[in-house]
Amino acid sequence: MQIDSTFVTSSAKPEQFPSDGLPEIAFLGRSNVGKSSLINALVGRKGLAFTSSTPGRTQTLNFYRIKGSLYFVDLPGYGYTRVSKELSGQWQDLIESYLTTRQTLDLSFLILDARRGWMDRDLQLKQWLESHNRRYQVIATKTDKLNQSEQWQGLASIRKENVEPLPFSASTGRGVREIWQVITKTLQTR
Repeated sequence: MQIDSTFVTSSAKPEQFPSDGLPEIAFLGRSNVGKSSLINALVGRKGLAFTSSTPGRTQTLNFYRIKGSLYFVDLPGYGYTRVSKELSGQWQDLIESYLTTRQTLDLSFLILDARRGWMDRDLQLKQWLESHNRRYQVIATKTDKLNQSEQWQGLASIRKENVEPLPFSASTGRGVREIWQVITKTLQTR
């Protein structure tokens, strides 16, 4: 089912963020973890968010208006080493500014590759979100690339950090309904 969605803006500076006050859901994770594929699956529309097999393509905060009533915000991935330290630092400053000051940010999806589990930068982000009292939900992507035993092991490993991940697969659609339930519940408790 396709959901009404449209690309609004790419923002490289906080003053370029939308100012209409709609609630926002942020998509955070390492480069190439599947943030854009997750957005496309949630709206049932391939190509809304640009996907690439090359890490580091998302270099701005990309805002997508969903159902005319909220934004999905695709943030640059972290952990991509083929960009300059200066550019990487600019991304980090932009992301931190957004996460720290954005009043309309209601929920962050912390996205992990189910095959890799927690990596140092993921744990740092989790701790940062917790220390700043930012609501988040962990999503484990690429579950379709694992057999059932590997999926169980991958999810069990993620649970060791006292979180319950939502398993997701862009190719099968697994998890879309559950993720929308989290979004709906979050917006109802605004």
